[in-house]
Formats: sequence, structure tokens, C-alpha cells
Amino acid sequence: MGNNQHELKRGLLPRHVQFIALAGMIGTGIFKGSSDTLNMAGPSVVIAYLIGGLLLFIVMAALGEMAIVYPNLNVQHLIYKAFGFQISYIVGWLYWINWIIVIIVELIAGGSFLQYWFPDIPLWLLSIICAAFIIGINLFQVKYYGELEFWFAGIKIITLTAFIILGALLLLGVFPSSTSASFANYTAYGGFFPHGISGTLSAFLVVMFSYGGAELIGVAVTETKDSEKVLPKIIKGTVWRVIIFYVFPILIICGVIPWNQVSSEESPFVQVFGFSGLPGAAHVMNFVLLTAVLSAANSGIYATSRLLFTMSQTGEAPKDFSKVTKKGIPLNGILVTTLCILVGVFLAYLTPDQVISYLMTIPGFTILLLWISICSAQLKLRTQYENQPFFQVKWHPYTTIFAIIALSLIFISFIFNKQNIIGTTVCIVVLAVLTILSFMMKKSAHRK
Repeated sequence: MGNNQHELKRGLLPRHVQFIALAGMIGTGIFKGSSDTLNMAGPSVVIAYLIGGLLLFIVMAALGEMAIVYPNLNVQHLIYKAFGFQISYIVGWLYWINWIIVIIVELIAGGSFLQYWFPDIPLWLLSIICAAFIIGINLFQVKYYGELEFWFAGIKIITLTAFIILGALLLLGVFPSSTSASFANYTAYGGFFPHGISGTLSAFLVVMFSYGGAELIGVAVTETKDSEKVLPKIIKGTVWRVIIFYVFPILIICGVIPWNQVSSEESPFVQVFGFSGLPGAAHVMNFVLLTAVLSAANSGIYATSRLLFTMSQTGEAPKDFSKVTKKGIPLNGILVTTLCILVGVFLAYLTPDQVISYLMTIPGFTILLLWISICSAQLKLRTQYENQPFFQVKWHPYTTIFAIIALSLIFISFIFNKQNIIGTTVCIVVLAVLTILSFMMKKSAHRK
């Protein structure tokens, strides 16, 4: 293994990282979760996506600023540097659990999309085939992971662009459709805020789940060539990407289909393509949905194995996770992730359908906590910089403080929302267990 036994290789190119951030953001959250958010908030959900996008931008800017000052540190290292062992331990393991849940949700969704073509094959088997494909890719050099992610994200972007153009043509009446596509749909069914402001607020959890994954840039930074030059460009592009890939599609769905007729059974995207009457449109969309969830699972396996690698360096995870192969792959991390996925898919197979929707709420919580940690770390570390970076969060510290307060308020409102009681309970129990473990691990680290 030579000298590289404890180093990851910088095999990711700028275009890979650009697309990793995008791919993390465009997954089940938008393609499938958009039907949930529309049912909760109606057309006003657009506001939730915009506010969520603004908070995401501040988080990304804070992350970019720290990554330029400390070029060899990823998210986990930065939180450790700011707050020490315990907070880093809790946040790190929480983020790891978050991604394990996301991978399981995405793989089961992948299996269900495959069932569209292979209805006779059981869901668990199709989900495991999806898992085998994704894990296989992650066992090669990191550049292959980056390359696959680049093409997966490309497919999603082309589809969303086609969707926006087709939807706009349906809305403007250029394209005949079998539905009453009209701008009146934005206000005709109970107004723009059919469930009031509380409906818009309750949609935030799925919105946060949707945007979660963009912070993967902060995990990938230690494997990126010229990361100091690449990151600011990617972060500045976050805002318009959110508008193009979230706000426009949601506006089109609301215009083409009355929001209260959006089915929760199938993706609203499949519904809109179905209305267009284009031959084979539903098959094409199903293929795109499959690549979207596989791409998100692919990112998840990358994230979980890299997290274990980083945490093993600071004593927050067993030392065995710091070993890498000749190709620079943290093999032990991938093996543990694989084991958790197989157990998760099996458990999800044994339990009824609603388990997925319960599971979906948990990443919303953990993403909020991680984002609060990133902003807090930037607030604390800014005073310690030796040199001021060329890329900075504007209007510091007010911007970061605004993001921390807004994210905390969203978090508190979820905890007191009766609908999220199962997700809330699971999160609080996991947090309590991790907090107790962090004290025990800190004591044992001192004894050594």
C-alpha cells in the first residue's frame, strides 16, 4: 500500500464536484417529495423552496469560506476544529446515520421504479440489485465515482430542462394537452396559500430533505484538485440552480395540474409528461427517476465511507476505518455501509409501506442540525483566521446569525408539530444516545 495507506487520492475534477453538489440536491426530494409538499402547502410551497434556497446559499458560502482558509479539511474536520471532540462526534455520527437512511430510502425507491418494468420480481431483490450496482462503482477509484455522478446528474438536468420547456408550452397553450393547464390554477383552488402560512411552514421538512446533499461538496473537498479555485464558483451557482431545478418545475406542476389533484401515488413529473400525450414519455420519466435515486444512493455511499475515514483520524470512529487501498479507497467504510444497507433493505421489506415516509422525515432533522453546525463553526473560526480569504460570507456576522436563527426556528417548529411525532422521537433518542456516547468516548480517549 506504500505511503498512501492513510490518504485519499485527489481524483475528482472540477466538473465532477460541480455535479456532485447538484446530484445530491436533485433526487427523491424533488421528483417524489414534490407531491407531498404540494399537498401540504399548495402553490405557496414555492416560497418554502425559495427561503430554503436562501438558507442553503448561506450555509454553502460559510462552508466555502472555511474550505479556502483550511484547504485540507472537510466538513467533519472543520466542526472538530471549531468545537472539539464531543460536538464533532455527535454531528459526525448523526450525519452518517442520516446518509444510511437516505441510501436505504433511495434504493427501495429504485427497486419500486424497476418494478414498473419488472412487476413479477419482488421489491427486495430489485433493491439489492440496485445496491450491488452502486457499491461496485464505489470500489473503483474515486474518479469513476465522479464520472458516473457526472453522467447521472447530466440526465437529471436535461430532463428537468425538458420538463420546464414542455410545461411552459402546455401553460401557454402552444402545446395541446388533455388537462386544464392555466395560470388560473395558481389561485383557483383555495388561493395561493390554501392551508395558510402554517401549511407553507409544514412543507419545510421535505424541502430541507430535498436540499440536503448539497453540503457533500464539503465532504468531497479533500479529494478535489484545485479545490480553492473551484469551490467559490460552485457556491455562487447554487442560487440559480435552486431556482431553475426546484422553483420553475414546482410552478409548472401547479399550473398544469390543480395542486389538489396531484397524486401522491406517482411522481407529479410522470403525471405532467403523461398529460402531454407524448409517446413513451412515462417510460422515459421512469428511467430518469431511476437514475436520480441511484445517483443519490451513489453519493450516500461516497459520503458515509469518507465520513468514517475522517472520523477515524480524530478518534471518533475505530482506527480500522483510516486504512485505504492502493487506489485510495476507504474499503472498510464501504463494507460497513454495505452491511447496514442490506440490513436496512431487509427491515424495510419486512415492514409496511409507511416506513419510508417515516424514514424520510429523519434526514430533514439531521440536515438542519448539520447546517446549524456549519454556520456556527464559521462564526467561531472567523476570528481565528490567519489570513482573510478572498471569498467571504457577505455582511458577516449578520448573515450567518440570520441563518442559524432561521434554521433553529424551523427545527423547533418541527419538534412541536404533531405530524412529525415518530421522526421527532427517533431523532431525540438518537441524539441522546450519541451525547452519552460522546462523554464515554471522550473519557476513554483521555485515559489513553
